[in-house]
Amino acid sequence: MQTHDERRTAICHRVEYWAGRLNVRPRQVRVQYMTRKWGSCSLSGIITLANDLADQEDGFQDFVIAHELLHLRVPNHGRLFKALMTAYVPDWKRYDMQK
Repeated sequence: MQTHDERRTAICHRVEYWAGRLNVRPRQVRVQYMTRKWGSCSLSGIITLANDLADQEDGFQDFVIAHELLHLRVPNHGRLFKALMTAYVPDWKRYDMQK
């Protein structure tokens, strides 16, 4: 089992990869204990991800990370957001669930 620091590092590497792919720059990335959801994106550009996201399968991690980072470009879940999700994570709908 990974330590908190190892999990945080793994998640942050994935965030860096996806931020580059999506051409976005979060102001800050937080990895912390979350009980109700896997991630969030604040209006000020702070991405918060659940520390146990690192324990999930890669495809689900990509879905959550891409989802939150795309909110830096599109603040809602409208048609543009869904089209971008489909373009970057084609099978995102199979992961679309809450914690």
